[in-house]
Amino acid sequence: MTTPEPDLHPLLRSRWSPTVFDRSHEATQSSVTSLLEAARWAPSAGNAQPWSFVVARRGDDTHHRIVAHLAGSSRRWAPDASILVVNVCHRYVEDTDWEYSEFSVYDLGQAVAHMTLQAQAMGLAARQFRAFDRDALAAEFAIAPHWQIMTMTAFGVVPRDGRGDGATPSSEHVPRHRREIGELRWPGT
Repeated sequence: MTTPEPDLHPLLRSRWSPTVFDRSHEATQSSVTSLLEAARWAPSAGNAQPWSFVVARRGDDTHHRIVAHLAGSSRRWAPDASILVVNVCHRYVEDTDWEYSEFSVYDLGQAVAHMTLQAQAMGLAARQFRAFDRDALAAEFAIAPHWQIMTMTAFGVVPRDGRGDGATPSSEHVPRHRREIGELRWPGT
């Protein structure tokens, strides 16, 4: 018996992670501001908002500085994205007896998820990744020791012919594999 598909918002159902971006698309500063505004409104423990972002639009100096530290796998596609964002969390808490914030990574994830959905609403795709030299990026942008680079996100427009890697955009409603809902629940709950 087939389980009926749950009522899921179209922004969530159509989200996917492309590996090819349209190099002709130029992001506006207002697009960057909208993505940051989405992050700003993400929930966080105690409203600490323990995140910060190194933001670059393709072609600017910051973009060149980021691209220099990408791993080979992400260097093949990420430079073509209209916007590259280095996601940084306030991992170590200054002026407290805490060794680290147990919520900061989770909270940063919330902020990046908000940015991802905002991008989707704006007609941009997003791909989150970790294929870069974290230490070199931290040195490049003088990231303070109590902050930690976690991931990066590439934002941009997908070419009309798809991803170029054999995958088809979700706009053509090709099923994607996801774990069953029953597998998401902790056993016995």
